[in-house]
Amino acid sequence: MSDDRVTTGAESIPPSVKAAAAWSWRLLLIGTAVAAVLWVMGQLKTIIVPVAVALLLSVLLRPVRDGLERRARFPRGLATAVSVVGLVVVVGALISLAGQQIVAGFAELADQAVAGFNEVRNWLAEGPLGIDSGQITEYWDQFADSFTGDGASGLLSGALGAATTVGHLLVGALIALFCLIFFLVDGRAIWTWLVNLLPVNARERMHQAGRRGVVTLSAYVRTQILVALVDAAGIGIGAAFFVPKLALPLGVLVFIGSFVPIVGAIVTGAIACVVVLVSQGWVAALIMLAIVLAVQQIEGHVLQPFLMGHAVSLHPVAVVLVVAAGSLAAGIIGALFAVPLAAVLNTVILYLHGTDKFPALGTDDHVPLLRRRPSLPAIAIAGRTPGLRRARGESVEGVDPFGESAEVPPTVPEADDDGAR
Repeated sequence: MSDDRVTTGAESIPPSVKAAAAWSWRLLLIGTAVAAVLWVMGQLKTIIVPVAVALLLSVLLRPVRDGLERRARFPRGLATAVSVVGLVVVVGALISLAGQQIVAGFAELADQAVAGFNEVRNWLAEGPLGIDSGQITEYWDQFADSFTGDGASGLLSGALGAATTVGHLLVGALIALFCLIFFLVDGRAIWTWLVNLLPVNARERMHQAGRRGVVTLSAYVRTQILVALVDAAGIGIGAAFFVPKLALPLGVLVFIGSFVPIVGAIVTGAIACVVVLVSQGWVAALIMLAIVLAVQQIEGHVLQPFLMGHAVSLHPVAVVLVVAAGSLAAGIIGALFAVPLAAVLNTVILYLHGTDKFPALGTDDHVPLLRRRPSLPAIAIAGRTPGLRRARGESVEGVDPFGESAEVPPTVPEADDDGAR
């Protein structure tokens, strides 16, 4: 009899193929789950977007609320009210002071930008590159359709995806304001309730990971606001030397665009250069380009590393890919929220895998368990079962097996066969 073993079909498959197959179905399952979550979020974007905005604003206003509580001795409710009202007053004042100039300037800014892009298109067709004008026109039409097209994938439709009507906009504003107030007043209780939905063994680790995620989100929000202010001030002041009437609209546009990391700064800087090109010519446009590059270099090499540090440690390639994926999935709204979401997930996942980016936080802060339904009071029983008494080290003599104490009967002499005692 031969000792050679017959190789079955399963045994003939190389280990690498088995590993690839095992990973494949898991990745397909994860991808399906992610797609389902994104689809549900798309259907509920009118609710999810205001809640996300409220979360970002609560992270921004939390230091203000804490300062009012500690220094001014305000109660939590009053400190929250002052913080929210102060935010509304500041935003309203900025809009009222610069609103008319911004609205009038944006109309002229749009005309100047279109004229500038047309001039660039003519140079590409008639200049040394000699690109076919038909191709340029086709690309230009596609670019314009991305802003003004009727398709749901357009950037403008993506930006207005959560507020297609005035009613949706008002509902979103009310939801954001309502959630902001309760996030500031009772955020800890809300987080405790969410964590207690998890299995008991996972609650503590998820609580610690969530604390670090909040630190990351706080660093991102504060840094992006400061970076946006620096970018808007630098480019706006530079534009004031060439197009004074459009300096404020350009500054506002740069401020808004800076909340989309890397991509927003590039696009808004290009618009500023094109506007100066149309108004003042090539020399002024090159000077404006130098100003834009200088501001972006200060942002990338000074502000971002100094302010964020390792709190939002995402590689620029990862940032670009995340912004692109977010814009494809949800337009401008996706581009705005993609980077903070990726940064928080990065911090949380790293902590769950053993890498703590914020060891100084420690683990002394614990999430409390929610109150459970009180158990029924124990019924007092006169006697205890023998097993319970043995467990307590008590004597079990004279104990009825049903829990009632009984006296030990006296010893009775055995009777004779005839019944005599």
